[in-house]
Amino acid sequence: MSLIKSNKRRTPRLSNVFRNDPFFTGLMDRNSMMDNFFDSNGDFDMSPAMNIKEMEKEIEVELAAPGLKKDDFNITLDDGILTVSAQKEESKDEEREGFVTKEFSYNSFSRSLSIPENIDEEKDIQAKYEDGILKLKLHKKENMEPKKARQINIS
Repeated sequence: MSLIKSNKRRTPRLSNVFRNDPFFTGLMDRNSMMDNFFDSNGDFDMSPAMNIKEMEKEIEVELAAPGLKKDDFNITLDDGILTVSAQKEESKDEEREGFVTKEFSYNSFSRSLSIPENIDEEKDIQAKYEDGILKLKLHKKENMEPKKARQINIS
């Protein structure tokens, strides 16, 4: 099973010049919603961490995606590729001492992985989102013969 990371960016990079500017940081409170979407280099990154567990009869995939709703997710299985994506739009208007502060963000992610041949694509995939964790269960095919090793001759 391999993981395919999407490099699509919906939000432009926020220059480190602006992140360190006192005027700009004064406008953008350090606890603002935007701080959650930048990595340590100042680059936008909302790719959630993913765990994959293989058990006897199923494979469980977990994504850490706090702050989303189950309706924000789109999960597809197409030709052996499982893709989990989400979009989140958020806006905040705040007025104090004669100033109006408006913040908005539009963020998305997409994580894909190729599933092994022993997964039954015809069976339902169970999906549950609880406490910021999306859990998917993919069922393995029953009575699938394990592939036997064979010798390859060099010509």
